[in-house]
Amino acid sequence: MNKLKKSFQWLLIALVTVSLTIITRNVAVAQPVSHYSDIQYPPLPDIQLPEYDRLSLDNGMVIYLMEDHRLPLVTGNALLRTGDKFDPHDKVGLATVTGNLMRTGGTQNYPRREIDHILEQKAASIETSIGTNSGNATFNTLSYDLEEVFNLFGDILRNPVFEQNFIDFEKNNLRGAIARRNDNPGNIVQREFSKLVYGNDSPYARTIEHNTLENITREDITNFYGQHIRPENVILGIVGDFEPEQMKSLITQTFGDWQVSTPRPNQEITTPTQVTTSGLYLVDQPQLTQSNILLGHIGGRLDDPNYPTLTVINGVLNGFGGRLHNEVRSRQGLAYSVYGVWRANYDHPGLFLAGGQTNTESSGQFIQAIKGEIQKLRTEIISQDDLDYAKNSILNSFVFQFQTPNQILSRLMIYEYYDYPQDFIFNYQQAVTNTTAQQVFSAAQEYLKPDQFVTLVVGNGEQVRQTLTPLNQDIQTVDITINPPNS
Repeated sequence: MNKLKKSFQWLLIALVTVSLTIITRNVAVAQPVSHYSDIQYPPLPDIQLPEYDRLSLDNGMVIYLMEDHRLPLVTGNALLRTGDKFDPHDKVGLATVTGNLMRTGGTQNYPRREIDHILEQKAASIETSIGTNSGNATFNTLSYDLEEVFNLFGDILRNPVFEQNFIDFEKNNLRGAIARRNDNPGNIVQREFSKLVYGNDSPYARTIEHNTLENITREDITNFYGQHIRPENVILGIVGDFEPEQMKSLITQTFGDWQVSTPRPNQEITTPTQVTTSGLYLVDQPQLTQSNILLGHIGGRLDDPNYPTLTVINGVLNGFGGRLHNEVRSRQGLAYSVYGVWRANYDHPGLFLAGGQTNTESSGQFIQAIKGEIQKLRTEIISQDDLDYAKNSILNSFVFQFQTPNQILSRLMIYEYYDYPQDFIFNYQQAVTNTTAQQVFSAAQEYLKPDQFVTLVVGNGEQVRQTLTPLNQDIQTVDITINPPNS
C-alpha cells in the first residue's frame, strides 16, 4: 500500500513538473512586444511552379496537363478564343446565348435530359459560358469516371445542337435579367460609368437589350458557334488524379479528329479610347438614401512597363491602412466604403476608378475628398512608410495566387491566350519589389489625370444636386430607362 502511495506521489510530482514547464514555455513564447512593427517574421519562401506538360494536337488545339494525386478528382477548363465583343451591333447577346446553350441545348448524341442524368449519377459537372473576352467549358469529375465524363465533355464542346425550345428558354431568362438590371445601384454605377468612358456602342460597355435579343435566331447561334468554337481556338488545361499517357491518349481519341471547314472569323477589335473626357453625371434614383459614386478615366494594359508601379499606387490608396480609408472614411467619416484602383486588362485599356458609397447629403464632400487624395499623389512624394505598406500589401498577398494547381494552370493558359510571357507574374513581382517613391510620384503625375475625370453619381437627384454645387460643374442626367421590344 505504501509503495502504491509513493508511486502515486511521484506521478503527481511529474505531472506538476511537466505542466509548469509547459506554462513557463508558453509565457516565454507569448512575451508581448512594445509595438506591432517589432514583430519579426521570416521571409516568405519563393514560389515554385509544379511540373506540367504542354502539347498540341495536329488541329492546333493546345493542351496543358498538371498531375495532382492528393484527391481522386480531375478538373478541366477549355479556354475558348471568342467573346461577346464579337457580337454584331444589332445582336448583342448572341455569344452569351451560344455559350449557355452549348451545355443546356443538348448534343447530337445526348439530349439535355440525358446529360443531366449522367452527370447527376456521377456527381460530376460540365458547364459552358462565353464572356466579353473569352469563353469557357469546364468539367469536374471523380478520377474513376474520367473517361465517360470526358467523352461527354468532348461531345458538348464539339456537337451542340441548340434545340429551339432551349433557345427560347435562355432568351426568356435574359429578358428577366434585363428587367432587373436597375434594381442594384452598385450595378448601375459600374455599368453606366463604363458606357460614359468607352461609349454606349463599345464592345466593352454595351448591354443586351430586348431588341438585340429578339434579333437572334437559331441560325445566328449555329453560325457563331461554327466560326468561333474550333480546335485552333481552344486551350485545354487538365489538373488532377490521372496518368499522363492515358490522359494524352484520351484527349487524342476525343479531339484528335476535330476539324472545322468554315473560314476563321476576323477577331480584330479596335482599341477603345475615352469617349467622354470629363463631366459630372447623375442617375436619378429618388428612392435611395445614399449615393453610389464613381470617378475616373480610361486606364491601360497589363503589359505597360509602369503597371507594377501603378499597382503600388493602388496599395497606397486602398485597404484598412490606405489613404482613402484613413482620410475619407475614418477621419472625415464620409464613406461606408471607398476605394481607388488602376484596373488594367490583357488586351485593351482598363479603367482608373475611385469611388464608393456615402450618405446623400455627403455626396459633394465625398467627391472632393477623393480628388484631394489623388491630387496629393501627384504633388507630394509618398513617405517610406506608405511605400512599404503598399508594397508589402501586394507582395504578401502574392502567395494566394498560387494556392492550388488549378490557379497556377489557369494563369499559364491565360498568358498563352493573350501572348504574354510565362514568367510575366514573376517579373511583375520583382518590379513591385524594386519600386521607389520617386517612381510612384512620376507615375501618378503621368497616369492620373484629374482634368479628364468623369464623375457619375447614382442617388436621389433632388437632394444630391444641392451637395454637388461646390464642384462648379454642370450636371448632366443619364437616362437608364429600359426600352421595351419593338412590336
